[in-house]
Amino acid sequence: MLKAVILDANAIARNLLTSVLNNGGHEVIADANLAPASLARVIRLRPQIVCIDLGETNEAGWAIITQLRTELPKSLLFLVSSGINAGLIQDAQQRGVHGFIVKPFNSVAVLTSIRNTIVRIAKQQRANAEAASNGGAESA
Repeated sequence: MLKAVILDANAIARNLLTSVLNNGGHEVIADANLAPASLARVIRLRPQIVCIDLGETNEAGWAIITQLRTELPKSLLFLVSSGINAGLIQDAQQRGVHGFIVKPFNSVAVLTSIRNTIVRIAKQQRANAEAASNGGAESA
């Protein structure tokens, strides 16, 4: 069970995503809007998953993503949006977003996205560790 936080300006969307995550075996430890006080609280909680709907993906929104990446480097960051396209995915990944959740929520799709992201990151870390140990053995 991973601890999650949901950041979204829409309370109904927060409640729906909370239900999906809780029913999927995760623990939603907080949900909030995107106000600075909410972000400070999220950072103090140190969640393993952060689901965030920026609304408009403008410089202010990207600044929030940058702040979360800086303050929570080990957290998995999922961008929540009803308008996900190739350009948004590319911009988000360049800014450190790990995965995507599409609105309206489909429970299976949300939980699959989270699981697949966790598996992908674990494989990358394993490959990096193996490469580092092989590189160290070659230089010895």
